[in-house]
Amino acid sequence: MKYFTMNEFKCPCCNQAIMDIKFLHKLEMAREMAGIPFVINSGFRCPSHNKLVGGSSNSSHLKGIAADIAIKNSTDRRKILIALLTCFNRIGIGGTFIHVDIDETKNPNVVWVYN
Repeated sequence: MKYFTMNEFKCPCCNQAIMDIKFLHKLEMAREMAGIPFVINSGFRCPSHNKLVGGSSNSSHLKGIAADIAIKNSTDRRKILIALLTCFNRIGIGGTFIHVDIDETKNPNVVWVYN
């Protein structure tokens, strides 16, 4: 990978990073388009860590097909969001992060805001 290392996606509980290659390829494309670094807050999660952070029981992070990207300001949020919208159909926007996944078991074309 050009922009990421597998260490960035490791679960802090078990140090596993079982990530889907298709997902990583899309994330690399979005990073290239954005032209700014993506800092990964959360990539792969084992069931224990997912429970610890309050993740849903069907979290896409458990499948290695999701990531949360840190956002430090509104300028970066805009750049990252535009790039992600070009490459992904499932995006969640939080105050300090953007979630992105390719989970085909969920609504395929959605953008949501975390409260």
